[in-house]
Amino acid sequence: MRAPVKSHVTLAIAVCCAWGLTLGCGGGGSSSQNASQAPIPTSGQNVQPIVVNTGPVGNYANGAFTSVTVCVPGSSTCQTISGVLVDIGSVGLRILSSSLTLTLPQQKAPSGDPVAECLPFLDSYTWGPVESADVEMSGEKASAVPIQVLSDTDFSVPSGCTDFGLQSADTLQALGANGLLGVGMYAQDCGGGCAQSGSYGLYYECPSSGCQPITEPLSAQVQNPVALFATDNNGVVIELPAVNGSEATLSGSLIFGIGTESNNGLGSATVYTLNSDAGITTEFNGQSYPNSFLDSGSNGLYFLDSAATSIPDCGDLTYFYCPANVENLSATNTGGNAASAAISFSVANADNLFNSDPNDAVFSQLAGPNPDSFDWGLPFFYGRDVFTAIQNAATPGGTGPYWAY
Repeated sequence: MRAPVKSHVTLAIAVCCAWGLTLGCGGGGSSSQNASQAPIPTSGQNVQPIVVNTGPVGNYANGAFTSVTVCVPGSSTCQTISGVLVDIGSVGLRILSSSLTLTLPQQKAPSGDPVAECLPFLDSYTWGPVESADVEMSGEKASAVPIQVLSDTDFSVPSGCTDFGLQSADTLQALGANGLLGVGMYAQDCGGGCAQSGSYGLYYECPSSGCQPITEPLSAQVQNPVALFATDNNGVVIELPAVNGSEATLSGSLIFGIGTESNNGLGSATVYTLNSDAGITTEFNGQSYPNSFLDSGSNGLYFLDSAATSIPDCGDLTYFYCPANVENLSATNTGGNAASAAISFSVANADNLFNSDPNDAVFSQLAGPNPDSFDWGLPFFYGRDVFTAIQNAATPGGTGPYWAY
């Protein structure tokens, strides 16, 4: 998910939710450019500007940020929040309480008590009340969307949340962003697993005596706002220019819909459906890793470990790789539909990257360990049009979920 310049960033969800698998976290490296990438649209009803910069705290590496407008449902009382991280590795809009000036309607359980959620990611968790907001981006709007407001103080964090052994991401310093825009391949952030008895225990009702786990109907769960748009609601496209080395900032677009407008057609992109592990299979050095995935919320290419790659990690930053020289590598991604293509990528010394370019936010060769999996983080997106289709949504490339690039 997120990552300050000299920290590991992991926004992939680490629990069995809607897709029923454990996702990995941040990761980096440069990747071969899609030579057929079309010019990036910068305007249009379905085009939301994004920028890779150092974020609201000023120390983020490879974070793609945008602005989101939230409104009291059915009103013109609105607030535009900048510095929101764009993440296809999670689902739902999550806004820091400290960044929100509006008072939004609190969701209530059948008991009449407030509802809150604990969502664990790989390296942290978010906790806070579920509230309702109209969500607006570019010319698109979703009405009365359940979102999460991140706060450790509105309700006491229950032991079921802290028992994950993760740190809280509910402050600006911890999150590195004012919020998180989860536009992954599902409509809800937990799906049937939280709607059934004996669920994952992510949703809570919070009477004054303390928060207790509850089941949460699909319609009440934190939602992917794109799935609730009137049009352009079957997925998203992230388009960023190619990068060679490092840059201070990078501008691109988050485009809503797949094949719904003249600016979001699949073109020559290849569709990669999910395999039986709900990921894609990456083959590297003769070994297959079937639980690999794409994740714009990861700030590097995180893959395997030093034992598998022979690339040393950084002694001071063990979550990044620090080879003596740039490593030029290749892997092959294969979808559940047998679509397959080779990916070329490079890994540079993270210490050298940060020391040589201390004011830069864009690093195409940033990478780190992620045992037994490939997390194709934001550097993979540089120079590619990357499509994420939502589950059960019809698209010209077939019914989601899938990735395409």
